[in-house]
Amino acid sequence: MKKLVKLAVVVFFLWIVLFALAACSNSNESSQSAQTSESELSNEPLRFGTLPAESAIPIILAKENGYFDDENVSVEITPFNAPNDRNAAAQSGELDGMIGDVMTALSFKEGGIDLTITSDINEEFKLLSSPDSGITDIKQLDGKDVSLVPKLLLEYIMDEIAVKNNITYEVVSIPSIPARYEALLENQIDSVIFTEPQATALKMNGAHVLASSTEYGIKGGTILFSDDTVAERSTDITAFYRAYNKAVDYMNTADPAEYSSILKDYNFPETMGDYLTNKEEDYNKAAIVTKEQYDSIEKWTKAKEMISKEYTYEDLTDFSMLEE
Repeated sequence: MKKLVKLAVVVFFLWIVLFALAACSNSNESSQSAQTSESELSNEPLRFGTLPAESAIPIILAKENGYFDDENVSVEITPFNAPNDRNAAAQSGELDGMIGDVMTALSFKEGGIDLTITSDINEEFKLLSSPDSGITDIKQLDGKDVSLVPKLLLEYIMDEIAVKNNITYEVVSIPSIPARYEALLENQIDSVIFTEPQATALKMNGAHVLASSTEYGIKGGTILFSDDTVAERSTDITAFYRAYNKAVDYMNTADPAEYSSILKDYNFPETMGDYLTNKEEDYNKAAIVTKEQYDSIEKWTKAKEMISKEYTYEDLTDFSMLEE
């Protein structure tokens, strides 16, 4: 009996030792894994270009709230007021990533500048008529002026809306967001395509909402990174998206008064706070751009003679850095 007791004690002791060794081994492996993951991150900042649109807010808050720091990734944000200025900076190699759209990626590819679509964005575009235009229905816009930036997502959206309503329109190009905004309120143009928050601000100032991109099932905005950045710094981009998604979670629970004043430093209008306070829909975490939407925009871009070749979904997209 005493021998059995002694044997049981020895077995129990050995079990404790083996358990402790296994726990230590797992701890070391986890530590080594964390060190490896962190060591794979670059010490170089991701240089990112934004416009004063709703889609940029998660990136701005990831920066301002320290979520990028939490993920050990450095991000430098450069705010622009016009897509053309942002594109020029990207073409000159001043940016590693930016908010853009599918046709921008296609046009850059055609011009020998390789960008990869790495996710969609939170976006909503509205077609609005000027306060004194008398245009309150989409059919009344037939043959009228629409201010937008040609050969970008704005024109694609307007073309889709026009086709589905059997109307025509004349393009008035005003690249600057503030200038386009003021032109509509001063009744210098009949209508505009605008993203949020400017669209809601225009509505609050008397403009008439005629249609929206959501209403027509259009979603073509993207986050883009250069091919070199994707190839050499995919771990940084993965960390970028973890921080982005943390910012989305924050936006869906926080009072906009906590952060709306920060956006003024990134060229957002004063009315941003009012828009965010009255917004009912939650923001979405970064997701893929569907092949169906990509193919539609690629076909449109080629029809506009912005590209001469066909570029497949697989050519321009990489969603592997989005963690599930």
